[in-house]
Amino acid sequence: MTLQIIAHGKIGRSSEGDLVDRYIKRISWPTQITELSDNAKELPPISGRTKTILLDERGKTLSSLELSQIVGDWRDDGVQHCRFIIGPADGFSKAQRDEADLLLSFGRLTWPHMLARAMLAEQLFRITSILANHPYHRQG
Repeated sequence: MTLQIIAHGKIGRSSEGDLVDRYIKRISWPTQITELSDNAKELPPISGRTKTILLDERGKTLSSLELSQIVGDWRDDGVQHCRFIIGPADGFSKAQRDEADLLLSFGRLTWPHMLARAMLAEQLFRITSILANHPYHRQG
């Protein structure tokens, strides 16, 4: 399964960008980052068996184990691509939310987009570590 982070805005050279790079390099699955312009309204088209997760304040707040179970089930069911989308500052449209396979929230706090991207990259590393039974994610 290919993991993809799709985000509005350019992260450039920054401490958040360094964190994203650090975690992306550690992920053992193919992983891509796609940056959209700040004013892009349309999401990239879907190809193959794809699941779409929108990071949205209305989304579910899941534990890393719960999210890894969902992604692992999709992988085991033959899903080819799992794309995580960080939306524009004004959020996603109702139509985009309705089309998503999962709405995910990083909690009730508001996070800057660049920090959310770093947090997502870390969670993708954590998810793949959990699914590989790697000790990065200590359990209970």
